[in-house]
Amino acid sequence: MNAGPPSTIRRATVERVTRETRIALSLTVPGDAPAPAKVKTGVPFFSHMLEALAKHSAMALELDAEGDLEVDAHHTVEDTGLVLGAALDQALGDRAGITRYGCFSLAMDETLVDAAIDLGGRPYLVFDIPVIAGRWVGTFDCDLVKEFFGAVVVAGRMNLHLHLRSGGNCHHVVEATFKAFARALRMACGPDGAITDVPSTKGAL
Repeated sequence: MNAGPPSTIRRATVERVTRETRIALSLTVPGDAPAPAKVKTGVPFFSHMLEALAKHSAMALELDAEGDLEVDAHHTVEDTGLVLGAALDQALGDRAGITRYGCFSLAMDETLVDAAIDLGGRPYLVFDIPVIAGRWVGTFDCDLVKEFFGAVVVAGRMNLHLHLRSGGNCHHVVEATFKAFARALRMACGPDGAITDVPSTKGAL
């Protein structure tokens, strides 16, 4: 039996200001209250990936990011990951009643990416997407994909495994990675239905 929608929409707003970036972000927990994303990063392909993440995770996402793009996009992408992870952590609260685990295999043409998540509170990233190392999609440095997910994992207190099973087109691979993460995250954030307290024998995450 599927659990119904949450009685209270879980939301969070986080702002981060440094000498390198200024980022303001608000979101709802995936599945609670989806809405069209409003994303501004100054990095077009990255903005496109975040819009896909919001759409496929079914979260409402509003993001306004300004960074030192005259240097490169590294600070903007990494700090956006930190803010997104922090907002997810804040919105999930004590994580009582969530499914906690999620996994999804996403196919996109020749590409197949597996994503598995544990929202158990311990940050760890396994990033097995070797084909994009040192590659670019237009003006976007694909090495920043790992930086983004590494930041999300630390600030969001989650364990994330991303594995490329097949594929060589970098646009497809990066997009499939974001979408697989989105679908797995949506699953992990959803209500369990059978467990209403914190999903751990420890009693806390």
